[in-house]
This record gives sequence, structure tokens and C-alpha cells, in this order.
Amino acid sequence: MQVTLANWRTAPCNRWAFHHVRELVPSADIPHDPTRVRALPRAEAALTLDPFLGETDTDGMAIVHRGRLVFERYAHGMTEEMPHILMSVSKSMLGVLAAELRLDDERLATDFVPELERTAYRGATLRHLLDMRAGVVWDEDYLARSGPIVEYRKATGWNPLGPGEAPADLRSFCQTLKDGVPHGGPLHYVSPNSDLLGLIIERATGRRYADLMSERVWKNAGAERSAYITVDRLGAPRAAGGMCSTLRDLARVGQWLLEERAGFLAGLEQGDPHAWAAGDMAKYYPGLRLRYRNQWYLLDASKEANSPPLAFAMGIHGQNLFIDVVNRIVIAKFSSQAAPLDLARMGLTMRAVAEMRKQLA
Repeated sequence: MQVTLANWRTAPCNRWAFHHVRELVPSADIPHDPTRVRALPRAEAALTLDPFLGETDTDGMAIVHRGRLVFERYAHGMTEEMPHILMSVSKSMLGVLAAELRLDDERLATDFVPELERTAYRGATLRHLLDMRAGVVWDEDYLARSGPIVEYRKATGWNPLGPGEAPADLRSFCQTLKDGVPHGGPLHYVSPNSDLLGLIIERATGRRYADLMSERVWKNAGAERSAYITVDRLGAPRAAGGMCSTLRDLARVGQWLLEERAGFLAGLEQGDPHAWAAGDMAKYYPGLRLRYRNQWYLLDASKEANSPPLAFAMGIHGQNLFIDVVNRIVIAKFSSQAAPLDLARMGLTMRAVAEMRKQLA
């Protein structure tokens, strides 16, 4: 089949497209430093995961335990050298970058992007954006065929324009979000919040987002290869979902956070569990005690299951990065699932990760 901008996120085209994104959408490089590659010595563990990998349409999965690469598998034409789209795991990379830059999270978004003064973002702080508690009326419906989310994708360069439509861009699109409710309420998942944070980072620093991600995150994590991020027609980064990297390098980010940024991971405990429970993402993780902070998820420790906390990043179609600080486990997973949010496969993934943690611990 011919993969195009109109079908690249639809099965079965996504199996090829997810590791060939820059052939479809404009992008900016996130360079690595070849002199600072983080070693991942191999030490294969006896893990039987093939049924799980097949059931969850896995393109690649890597497990690092105590600094050693104990498991690595690829499928669907993907290899260790190919960057794969992170989808909303990109948001978590954004959260790390924001922490590295030490931005004042009590500042207003409009301090940096005054064009938004007459939008729903008026009065929203960076903290509201980071924790998905900005009062923006928005329906994150990935299957919608019309409406704001489709116009949003056109503005990012992810969807083709219709006949006679004028090209848009991320900054202009954010100015169209007029309807709002009070900020600081339940978690309300709004991807444009993350793209706005990307714009704010560029305004606050006077630097390109891709360059900052390279200097503050990618090189420090010891990435083996350069990553990249999709950009709109004016060069604004799709911070909400457009970052692409190799599987091992995503695992390296997890290992770097575990070894050198434990304070960032510990800070995720400041996420409000009540905001999570009342929010619109709780239904995808039934029965689990979670919270959301700095564009990351945190599964609380469980005395009943004898399991420590688990920090993780999640993207649609089955992208994940899991970090178990206590047991020194990092799990990176790329997938090309047909449904953006597949409740059954999300539950299966969480149960499988719990079993992996037990076996390795």
C-alpha cells in the first residue's frame, strides 16, 4: 500500500510509517554526542515474552536491569538503527526538558505568549499546562473526522489540507481555543497544552526546542544516535507527540533519569491523586492508583502487591517508557497498534510489566 499523509497513522500503514515519519512530515534534528554514548552491556535474561509482544503489536521492546540490556526484540521491519515515533511519550521528554531548564512554573503562559490573552489560556500557569489542569474546553478524540482536533493536526502538518484550505500553524491554532473553565480542576488531557509549552520554552530561552532537547536531555542521556521531532510549517515543534528515537536511546533516557535524575522522578509524587481520579484518563487504568505530574504518570506503591512506585510515559498506539527506581528496571516499548487507545492492550501491558518487575526483582 502507498503510505501517505492521509493514512500514515492508520493500520496497516502505521507499521511502516511509525519508523519512517520524517519521510512524511517535516522534522528537525535532535543531535546526539558520539563521544558520550551511555554503555548498555548485554546480559540476556530468561524472559518469555513473545506471546505478549505479538498480542500488543510490538515493533520493539528493550529492558535494562541494573544498567545491563537484558532483553531486546524487534518486529515489523524495525531495527535497532531506526527512529520510531514516541507519540505522547514526547510529552514526557518535554517534562524532563522543562525541569532541566528550571522554568518558573508559577509564571503565566501569557507572560511568554501574549497572543493568547483572549483565549482559554488566560490565567493558566506553566504548572497548569505541565499537569494537564488548564481549563481548556477540548475533546481529545483521536478517531474524530472533523472538528478542532482535525484542524489541530492540520496545523501540525500531520494531516493534509482539504481543497482550498489555507495552511495553519501551531501558534495560530492555539489562539482559536477560546472556550474555557476554571484552571486547576481535574486532569483534562489536552495535547495542545504540550505544544504551547514547547512554544513557551522557545520564547523563554530564545533557542530552538530541538537544540535544547539535544543539549539538555539527549546528549546528557548518552544517546547513541540522533533523534528528531516533527515541526509545523513555521518550524514550531510538535512537542506533544512528534519526537522520534531509537528504542535503545529511549531506554538510555530512562536509565539516565534513574541514575542521575532521581529527584525528578521522586517529584512526580507531587501529582494530585484526586485530580487524576476525577480526570478523563483514569478510565484507561481501572483499579490502579495513579497521579500525573510534569507530563509523566506515576503508579503509586502497593503494599498489597509488594511493588514500589512505577514512573511511566505513555503514547497512543502503544508507546511506553517504564522506570522502576527501586528495582533498577527500565522498559522501553514501541508498538503499531491499530487503535490509538486500546483499553484491553493497555491493561495487558500494565499486567505484563508488573510480572516483568517481579521476575527481575
